[in-house]
Amino acid sequence: MQLLNSTTSQDYLAIAQTLAAEFAKTAVERDKAGGTPKQERDRIRESGLLHLMIPTEYGGGGGDWITAFKISREFAKVDAAIAHVYSYHHLGVVIPHIFGTAEQRDYYYTHTLQHNWFWCNALNPLDRRTILTPDGDQFRLNGMKGFCSGSKDSDILPITATHQETGELLVLAIPTQRNGVSIQDDWDNMGQRQTDSGSITFENVVVQANEIFGKRTGHNQPFSTFRALLTQINLANIYLGIAQGAFAAAKDYTRTATHPWLTSGVESATQDPYILQQYGDLYVNLQAAVLLADKAGDLIQAAWPQQWSLSAEQRGECAIAIAIAKVAATRIGLDVTNRMFEVMGARSTSSKYGFDRYWRNLRTFTLHDPVDYKVQDIGNWALNDEFPKPNFYS
Repeated sequence: MQLLNSTTSQDYLAIAQTLAAEFAKTAVERDKAGGTPKQERDRIRESGLLHLMIPTEYGGGGGDWITAFKISREFAKVDAAIAHVYSYHHLGVVIPHIFGTAEQRDYYYTHTLQHNWFWCNALNPLDRRTILTPDGDQFRLNGMKGFCSGSKDSDILPITATHQETGELLVLAIPTQRNGVSIQDDWDNMGQRQTDSGSITFENVVVQANEIFGKRTGHNQPFSTFRALLTQINLANIYLGIAQGAFAAAKDYTRTATHPWLTSGVESATQDPYILQQYGDLYVNLQAAVLLADKAGDLIQAAWPQQWSLSAEQRGECAIAIAIAKVAATRIGLDVTNRMFEVMGARSTSSKYGFDRYWRNLRTFTLHDPVDYKVQDIGNWALNDEFPKPNFYS
């Protein structure tokens, strides 16, 4: 299933759809078991999808963010945990590109391709427990990070750490297997059970100077804040994929297993006027969310090639479109994953179907950052024509 440099966006999507169909067969059982989806991660490694966002000049796929987000949706339809760890790989791969020097960008793109590295996410800039201390011409990393998604079975850990002497928040990346790195088995949340989003401890871990990219804050150029935009639009697409998956699952169940209510006066649940009303309402809102996410994706893709020429206005337009898409995906997603049971009936709550995982995964993931603050940003734009101020989450 290894992809070639000539692979098109359609080819990548076809590979993702094939893998998603494969992952769907075990999604319910794996969700119940939790732990690391090792076999599924290896299948992604074998597919070549990890190379999607590596530019062609390094031998990568030279893909675009629109394709990356569509693949995230395909995975999220059947397995939100896989979508989570896969999509954050791409957000990690471009960290040296955004925060590092040209030499660091070249090194990490090249070696990610050569060694088929799977990146995880241990940035979590709000968790300031990791301290970077100078030690001659090296550094030592000590402390802990929480919410380190995809950490187990990863190859590279991108991390934020506070410089002990200057207090600056720095971005760095080190091998997951480096001495002193301990990944804890403490992820026990109700959703996203196979994301390994627990904590990591660092005990006197050696960090080389060329593994430190730069400051996480303090840059004036809009492109230096692009990682936050990518994170937010990525979340919106995963939320949307979960909602689409829940809708499709409900549709299949209603058409094949739901019984009409005894006073409905119809012979099939698919003709029940109340069920049809529910499906119509959900479908309208879901299609609106799709269009909003696609619009935000188009803007992000148009902005990405601008790099350091990206204007504050173009960045702001992206931020507003992403906020709108994320709010819409959150609201319709939670609505679909809750109301799906009303159109399926009481028997659909049997644990053998695992339909509850859609809501559990979405409810867990949508708490990543408060959606109310996105609504506030949108309101400030709608009323006062002010773009959101760039930060870790906007």
